[in-house]
Amino acid sequence: MFGNRDIFSPYIILVAIIAYLLMAYVAFHYKIRGLNFPSPISMIYISIGSLVYTLGVLTSSNFKSPLYSRVKMEFSHRHETLLLIIAILSIILAAWNLYNVGGIPLFSGYLKAKAFTKIWFISYLLFLFSINLLLARFKRNSYYGLFIIGLILSALTGYRTTTVVLLLSVLINFYYTRNISLGRITIIGILIISLTIIIGYIAVKSIEWQHWSLNPIELFFYRAGYTLTVFDRLIQFEGATHGKLLYSTLTGFFTSTDPRIIVGTTVLGYKHSSTSTIFGPATLDFGFFAMIIQMFIIGLILGLLHTIQKVKKDFFTALYAIILAHTLVWIETGPTDLVVWIFYLIGVAVIIREACHESGHRS
Repeated sequence: MFGNRDIFSPYIILVAIIAYLLMAYVAFHYKIRGLNFPSPISMIYISIGSLVYTLGVLTSSNFKSPLYSRVKMEFSHRHETLLLIIAILSIILAAWNLYNVGGIPLFSGYLKAKAFTKIWFISYLLFLFSINLLLARFKRNSYYGLFIIGLILSALTGYRTTTVVLLLSVLINFYYTRNISLGRITIIGILIISLTIIIGYIAVKSIEWQHWSLNPIELFFYRAGYTLTVFDRLIQFEGATHGKLLYSTLTGFFTSTDPRIIVGTTVLGYKHSSTSTIFGPATLDFGFFAMIIQMFIIGLILGLLHTIQKVKKDFFTALYAIILAHTLVWIETGPTDLVVWIFYLIGVAVIIREACHESGHRS
């Protein structure tokens, strides 16, 4: 880490939101595919949501003392073997899923739609957790190879979100467990952005029923502007879905329902999978106040997990890295991923466990 600065504290979310707005500004300024600047009300919503998120993080600092127990979760060789088996199994499942699809989803929109299966969901969930914990606790060079294999399989599915989260989570993980230099962080950051642009461009150009004339850089900025435009339009439908979006997020794994299609259908008036920023889904489901409650809770949980992982490392660092990485991606996609909520629930359970553990010691 660099001096007293903690680059990947929960406040990185605010920096990322500002960066995302600047990306959208480029799209609006150059009117890429006719995009126009959003209304002031959307900026007000984003500003208030960001402010309340900050309050959540600040509130977490009030709990630092009770959570500063030095007792760590110990991992033995048996745990390492189990995690290694889980990581290898998840890679096998991901490869099997690609085999069942019958091709490489990155190069076909139809195959990409088929690749989002229960097998893929389970393999991603298991791999993300196991590889981060292996890299955080058991620093063996062979695990880098496992990570690269999993990363390649993720990229081949055509879902840039999972690929970016894998890279981001490991970067955050290394920041706290390896004390990597600013230069390396910058290089990896450029790599992540480059992969995002490349995978996103290839995936979009491979959608058989769509025709895009934008170059990769234009598409990169257009996505930010488009998503912000969706959020801007979404505000006039505040509370329109009455929880349907949340229900779809929680049950989509079992019903094969895409929550983002609900966003597109409601806001745009036709069936289309649309992202709506981290502020969008809660606003569409339950209104403005639900959104600010969500932002406060996210800030509070990230703040508490950040406090715990700085002291206890290992499992806690891996969990924090995973949740923070997904939350950074949520800035564009919105909280419509069951896998992320699962990790958030694990995070809440960890916080409660640590609070109860420390309370028991005090009594």
